[in-house]
Amino acid sequence: MKAYGKKTWLIPDTYLNSISKNQNPSHESICVVNTSDIDADIKLTLFFEDREKRDDFKSFCGAGKTHHIRLDRIRSKSGESIPKDIPYAILLESNIEVVVQYSRLDTSAAEMALMTTMGYPVDE
Repeated sequence: MKAYGKKTWLIPDTYLNSISKNQNPSHESICVVNTSDIDADIKLTLFFEDREKRDDFKSFCGAGKTHHIRLDRIRSKSGESIPKDIPYAILLESNIEVVVQYSRLDTSAAEMALMTTMGYPVDE
């Protein structure tokens, strides 16, 4: 099947909140859709305001599949998690074209807030 999307995506406004006021933890997800017949190897680079970038997070989306990358669960090559309560941005790079959507569930108040947006597709 044809591969739809782009190989490079930017998500500029990400924030992993450490506070949860109910049973659902605050979390972020990147939903990847891979319409091709080739597996997608995904690299995430994180950019911060006050520290060096991190480029040691990887994920995978099988051919003809979707994959939700839970950013509160992903670990770097060395086993580190994404820091909480710090604004950051994400550069997602894939070996093939994919489509990327970002979602944030904020449960830091009793009234949960959910936001979602498409990533910014980068022309190569």
